[in-house]
Amino acid sequence: MDNQNLIDMANRIGDFFDSMPDRDEALAGVADHIRRFWEPRMRRALLTSLDQPDGNDVAMSAFVREALVKHRDQLMPAAPSPA
Repeated sequence: MDNQNLIDMANRIGDFFDSMPDRDEALAGVADHIRRFWEPRMRRALLTSLDQPDGNDVAMSAFVREALVKHRDQLMPAAPSPA
């Protein structure tokens, strides 16, 4: 999974929602979009990159970082059930 690309996509989503007048609604919008439209592996990789910020060339915007931290529990995919 290309973390640089994921961060770039998340930043573009954040740019859209950051223009909303209600900050809490905007932060929830970023998280909801990522939860609904990104597959679990993508969400897991993005959340992992949050924990390792120094290893990324593309900087995650402060707005996106805030949205991910605030809504992390909603974004974390459920653990796969044993087969």
